[in-house]
Amino acid sequence: METKLLLAPMAGYSDVGFRVVCAQLGADLTFTEMLSAQAMKYDSEKTKALAFRDAREKAVVAQIFGKDVQAMAEAMQNPILQNFEGIDINMGCPAPKIVKNGEGSALLKNLSLASQIITECKKYAGQRSLSVKVRLGFSENNIVEIAKMCEESGADFITVHGRTAKQMYAGKADYEAIAAAKASVKIPVFGNGDIVDEQSYQNMLLCGVDGVMIGRGAVGSPWFFSELKREKLSMGKFEVIKTHVEVLRQFYPERFLILHLRKHFLAYAAKLHAPSSVKQKFALQTNIDESLNLFQSLVNHFENN
Repeated sequence: METKLLLAPMAGYSDVGFRVVCAQLGADLTFTEMLSAQAMKYDSEKTKALAFRDAREKAVVAQIFGKDVQAMAEAMQNPILQNFEGIDINMGCPAPKIVKNGEGSALLKNLSLASQIITECKKYAGQRSLSVKVRLGFSENNIVEIAKMCEESGADFITVHGRTAKQMYAGKADYEAIAAAKASVKIPVFGNGDIVDEQSYQNMLLCGVDGVMIGRGAVGSPWFFSELKREKLSMGKFEVIKTHVEVLRQFYPERFLILHLRKHFLAYAAKLHAPSSVKQKFALQTNIDESLNLFQSLVNHFENN
């Protein structure tokens, strides 16, 4: 069976435009940025904007987060989540503001509550898959206990990031711990963490995982999915960047995109080995079309050298 490749939910990066190009370049499943269950209760426009979806996306999972069982169950029934193939519960985000509020990876400190949330959300999943993204534990590795809890509570699959919440993104992801999680349950397990090249990808596959979730390794290089699948690129790299922008322009005002796209542009520029002087132009860009023209020149130079 072909290994499934997933695009991770990344705050500020997994926008609809980035998801579209990743899907076109080999990602089998993509995830939205985190959507607050609590915000959905108040019909948040910002949350709605994070849930925009494009017809070119293959299969998309909406990731939700929260600590209140009832609010999470109500979110599952919210109209903005009905247009997705799956719902993922975030129990892995280590960001201090999320953890301080008892959400994300903080739930790994209270597996009883985590189980209640999964069980209640499962009741309202309908035809959608229900998955959970976790870390190895909060401060210590208890991933086998966590994986079994997710399975017993009704999760259809889990994604395991190979670090504890306390580690944040320091050190190296523990692939052996991911392998232990896979061996402990019958539901599919996807591995996540430090997939940046062919070697790290092959190392993750040795864990026996059902698929691989890629986050930072795809930022600035959505063609990474095609490379891992050893498929010919379906579009040129400039066309990738242009498509990313064009999709976003369908949904968001230009004023918002000027700031939002800077980090994407800097990531693309880095992967295209742009000199510092060019990166600075992208960091200060106030005209998206001028940035696209600069990318066209940069890509032409990159591909001809």
